[in-house]
Amino acid sequence: MSELAEPSTQAFKTREQVDFVIIGSGAAGGILAKELAEAGHSVVILEQGPHLKAADFRHDEWGYKHNFDLTWSARRGNVQTFRKTSDEEAEPREAVLRYAHNVGGSSVHFSGNFWRLRPIDFMEASVKGTIAGTNFSDWPIRYEDLEPYYTKVDWEIGVSGLQGPWDPFRSRDYPCPPMPIKGSDVLLERAAKKLGLNPYPAPVAILSKPHNGRPGCINCGWCNGFGCEVDAKSSSMVAMIPFALATGNCELRTWATVSRINTDSSGRANEVVYFDADGVEQAQKTKAVVLSANGAETPRLLLMSESNLFPRGLANSSGVVGQNLMFNGYSSVAGLFEEPVKAWKSIPATRVVHDFYELDSELGFYGGGGIDGRHPSAGTPIEFALGASDSFGGPSWGADFKDSLASRFSHSAAFDGHTTSLPLPTNNVTLDPTHRDNFGRPAIRCTYMDHPDDLATMEWFMNKSVELMEAVGAKNISASYPSGGQTGNVHLLGTCRMGDDPDTSVINPNHRAHDVPNLFLCDGSSLVTSSRGQPTMTIMALAFRAADLINQAARRSEI
Repeated sequence: MSELAEPSTQAFKTREQVDFVIIGSGAAGGILAKELAEAGHSVVILEQGPHLKAADFRHDEWGYKHNFDLTWSARRGNVQTFRKTSDEEAEPREAVLRYAHNVGGSSVHFSGNFWRLRPIDFMEASVKGTIAGTNFSDWPIRYEDLEPYYTKVDWEIGVSGLQGPWDPFRSRDYPCPPMPIKGSDVLLERAAKKLGLNPYPAPVAILSKPHNGRPGCINCGWCNGFGCEVDAKSSSMVAMIPFALATGNCELRTWATVSRINTDSSGRANEVVYFDADGVEQAQKTKAVVLSANGAETPRLLLMSESNLFPRGLANSSGVVGQNLMFNGYSSVAGLFEEPVKAWKSIPATRVVHDFYELDSELGFYGGGGIDGRHPSAGTPIEFALGASDSFGGPSWGADFKDSLASRFSHSAAFDGHTTSLPLPTNNVTLDPTHRDNFGRPAIRCTYMDHPDDLATMEWFMNKSVELMEAVGAKNISASYPSGGQTGNVHLLGTCRMGDDPDTSVINPNHRAHDVPNLFLCDGSSLVTSSRGQPTMTIMALAFRAADLINQAARRSEI
């Protein structure tokens, strides 16, 4: 057994059917477990990492940023490969699609930025028109369908914020006031107002005051990439999983690495095969499966579950499983200031500019997004030191370098752009034909190259952020965006998209697989468009909605 595996009591026998097996305990899986268990269903959660708690987290920058202490895929032999086009040979890399393997998934170490989608996001293809070479499409649902569940996320997960000038209708105010403004965002607010823009408090899944029995943020500054040591960050690990387990209907099995979903002769899912903490193969019988493993692992598992009934992979009669991978674009502009900014203090971002959520079509390309204020290195000293010379020039070694770091770390700020990503069939997750992980499973092969419109959008936001930096008096400005295309990301979206047409989508609007009536999918793979960055809140809202619909179907004996 792994040294980090904790002893647990098995509540359900593997050879006796449970109502639901949920694969993954992250942003979506944790919510679905809680909602289904509270409705009285027997639930087994399979999570391929450990169940960490607040006391396990630490301010270990090297361990978390470079030793993959929270991203277990890289540490457990889960090799991934990457290529930009299908004409290239995919090369193995430590982490292309970056996500956590632990209870709560990446919601444990995310930045906490929580933007709702707007009504336009759900019907943008109809409004903007088709874009050649893409699968740009409308969602089969609308903002009004998801709004009650966005509000449920606000109150049950725990979100701090204030209604902004561009925000869509909300049926209830935020449960917690916005976080106090930090130095970098004072600068962003001043700059934006000089340019006639409308900055406002960034909504975040971090508690500004006690809520639902959890404490408010202590402003330690170690959010992005780190677990919260006081449970103020609203991960599914702290906001949902405890309630699921408290029902007595839910069992959490950690260090459980799923290898396939089996079906019976009629094509219905009937068991989930996985490796336990000792590497022994197990199989849990079930009446239904909920797959919430993330936008990379979910399509991989479906493709690994091929059979005579499903020769292209489970739920893949359309052939689109794994396609339409979207990352979200980004840009970053850093600047130095005469006075100390101390942007490393507090949470990653406390102000956002959303005036450019939709860019003018006269620019000649599709896109949009938001700009928020941050520290150039997410507030961590080692990361800043590693990139300081590239960003600002000057000495790169010795006493002069040390002295410059001491000043620049507190005198710098960044304005980051978070932007759209178009769904392309050529951007995808497939099974690598050569490389395998230490369980013998085919490695995830990622093929990805940003659409020209996405690159143009990133460049536009970078230039706008430079304007903002200049407006507020920054010196030694350093600007960047991935002009050659992104080679990895943490936002893994669209690979098993929702839709009405079984020929072009994997799940229906109720998150049920078109091909397998008792298989449900809900995570980043469900998204039809990328949003403008910060997709986790939408993933959680979809999970609350999916659980509601699954419970309704169960009451009607339709599962």
